[in-house]
Amino acid sequence: MPVVNRIAGYADEMKTWRRHLHTMPELMFDCHKTAAFVAEKLRAFGVDEIHEGIAESGIVAIINGKGAGPTIGLRADMDALPMSEVTGLAYASKVDGMMHACGHDGHTTMLLGAAQYLAETRNFSGRVALIFQPAEEEGGGGNVMVQEGILDRFDVGEVYALHNGPGVPVGQFYTCPGPIMAAVDTFEVHITGKGGHAAYNHVCIDPVVAAAGMVQALQTIVSRNHDTRHALVISVTQIHTGTVNNVTPETAYINGTIRTFNTDVQAMAHRRIGEIVAGQAASFGVQAKLEIDVGYPATINDADKTAFAVEVAREIAGDANVADDYVPEMGAEDFSYLLNKRPGAYLWVGNGDSAGLHHPAYDFDDETAAYGASFFARLVERAQPVKG
Repeated sequence: MPVVNRIAGYADEMKTWRRHLHTMPELMFDCHKTAAFVAEKLRAFGVDEIHEGIAESGIVAIINGKGAGPTIGLRADMDALPMSEVTGLAYASKVDGMMHACGHDGHTTMLLGAAQYLAETRNFSGRVALIFQPAEEEGGGGNVMVQEGILDRFDVGEVYALHNGPGVPVGQFYTCPGPIMAAVDTFEVHITGKGGHAAYNHVCIDPVVAAAGMVQALQTIVSRNHDTRHALVISVTQIHTGTVNNVTPETAYINGTIRTFNTDVQAMAHRRIGEIVAGQAASFGVQAKLEIDVGYPATINDADKTAFAVEVAREIAGDANVADDYVPEMGAEDFSYLLNKRPGAYLWVGNGDSAGLHHPAYDFDDETAAYGASFFARLVERAQPVKG
């Protein structure tokens, strides 16, 4: 079964929705205009319930099927990125310094397309919960929605999400069971020495060499402390210190990211960073304050739900266009918070030959929307068939 005929029939409408959303990007939890547009469409489709203002601007909409049954959750993210667009498209962002550079306008459109079809046909039992989430890029909107009780409140039994994949042909799907995206933590080190004239370092305590020593030593965690059978990335991404060539500064700052799939590896990395910072600080005679911010957990697909989702994707795209052996990547995704609480799966769908995610020339391919909407629709129909 290819793209659902009914969904293909209103693909041009979906393109209009998506391009409108593209012109009006919003950041983090402030997705109120996007949410208002979503709610307007959902009302026009005739969904049964619309619950607004979750996680400030999130929405959960309910569509009832035919007869009793469980509730399946489908999630789309709505927020954009704080960056300027360079596409020059007629529907480019109208908001300075903001753009949909990750395709969340397309994700929202795919879920709206599925909502229209499901509200019209209701060829399923139980209910579907449509989850429109703010603050995926930053802020952990998925976690906030979970903390505000959406899974229990709406009795959601399983959850699914899609993300577009640049560089993969439109209509191809790929995923894997188990970990698919990494946990992400951030570390900061604030170093304090004793500043002074750079010609008289014997009366100073130089934070610059301490920072350099820490950065070098941190590299040994992956190369010397880590079991290479498990993935780990530790990247120092910022070093800030000093203002002029003849002054030894008083302070230095180091910032970086930790990416893991395994909680034991994560704990080891945190421990070793602490030991290295303390040890290097002592050896150079500086004071050092380490802060580790634990961020999104790893996105871990349920094996059975992933196998089922792959079956559905193959109905839409054909066997040759669906891969179930995707190599997990070190990016992060806050759909992980939902998968921590309910079984489900996260899949990628091809976005064609577009610029990469988070690139100022990126644009979502509108042909992708029909594939994503069809996947969501058939997933519900297959997971919760009408009884009788």
